[in-house]
Amino acid sequence: MTQTEFKRRRRQLMRMMGKDSIAILPAAATRVRNGDVHYPYRPDSDFYYLTGFAEPEAVAALIPGRKQGEYILFCREKDADKERWDGAIAGQEGAVEKYGADDSFPITDLNDILPRMLEQCERVYYAMGCDPDLDQNMSSWISQIRSKARSGVHTPQEFIALDHYLHDMRLYKSRSEIAAMRKAAKIAAAAHKRLMSECRPGIKEYQLEASFLHECSRRGARQQAYSPIVGGGNNATVLHYVDNSDKLENGDLVLIDAGCELDYYASDITRTFPVNGKFTQPQAQLYQLVLNAQLAAIKQLKPGNAYNAPHKAAVRTLTRGLVKLGLLKGQPAKLVREEKYKKFFMHGTGHWLGMDVHDVGDYKIDGHWRQLEPGMVLTIEPGLYIPMGSKGVAKKWQGIGIRIEDDILITRDGCEVLSADAPKTITEIEHIMAA
Repeated sequence: MTQTEFKRRRRQLMRMMGKDSIAILPAAATRVRNGDVHYPYRPDSDFYYLTGFAEPEAVAALIPGRKQGEYILFCREKDADKERWDGAIAGQEGAVEKYGADDSFPITDLNDILPRMLEQCERVYYAMGCDPDLDQNMSSWISQIRSKARSGVHTPQEFIALDHYLHDMRLYKSRSEIAAMRKAAKIAAAAHKRLMSECRPGIKEYQLEASFLHECSRRGARQQAYSPIVGGGNNATVLHYVDNSDKLENGDLVLIDAGCELDYYASDITRTFPVNGKFTQPQAQLYQLVLNAQLAAIKQLKPGNAYNAPHKAAVRTLTRGLVKLGLLKGQPAKLVREEKYKKFFMHGTGHWLGMDVHDVGDYKIDGHWRQLEPGMVLTIEPGLYIPMGSKGVAKKWQGIGIRIEDDILITRDGCEVLSADAPKTITEIEHIMAA
């Protein structure tokens, strides 16, 4: 993203806020892993979306119409001794020159300066509960301002949830965001394809995980959007399995749900394939059913359709197929109404995708499912999960977990599957694995 992009976002938000208002956004805090070792730092998505600033210990303030500057960034001061150990930081000059702030102050001056900015505003836009330390400071600042009321000091009259406005902005992806997500999806798709070519009976789940991480990293995506899931056999029936420690057995399927993060944008792809490269007949029947459900859901992805239209299509297809295979008994329409399919498919068919893998944005507006619009990106991921020991289920179906997931952009005319490079037909998968 360029600074022009971040500036455009700030301008758009400030237009919605109006004058006599202030928005306050904190960067994420650093987290200790153990001892004096920290987790790799990643800024809060909302904060980074507006600033492009990736350092900790920072707070952004947006004040529309302020003569002395509308975008103020509080951040760490330059310190040559500390920077010799930990690397260069922006400091106040860098915040202005490199990151487009109108003005910048040391983060240590936050308690002195920000309360005076609050005194000038009627409305405060702030996401309460995201940063406990800043929440406490905010409460203290407002109390201080109220105590000066008799001296003519003005107290803000409204506190408004910032995320309501900001998250709706994030739901609609710009050209540069789409370009980043398209590239992230291509990198992850290439990694999934590599795993199909490397998989064989006897290797460990974590070996496939390692290959995925390596392929993404060598292509420039050094961070993962979430912890990869590599589940062989019955492990694939556990939706959020992340141990990735078991040996892959001949005759089993392996489910891999993994996506990289590139330039702070996520990809999220799931593929399921046979460990030995050849689907058994029961595996192929269930796999094709899931693929048919996904394709039926993707057909519903076009502007004007409701967000849940793909889920309905997937559920109908899965239920009809489960009846044909004998896994469900009854009339498909009645089984759908009674949600009998949830015995084998218990989650939704997708979610928003963006800077966060489960990205922000309302799914319903005034109690009604939101309509799909160009610029939205979401996943489509139907599945079937039949654990070992499932009562009333033939042995041949047990221990099989299948999910097929793609990243999809809503366009003016329909949709674009960003992750289309990841093979998913039975023929494609078996051909790659045979080679």
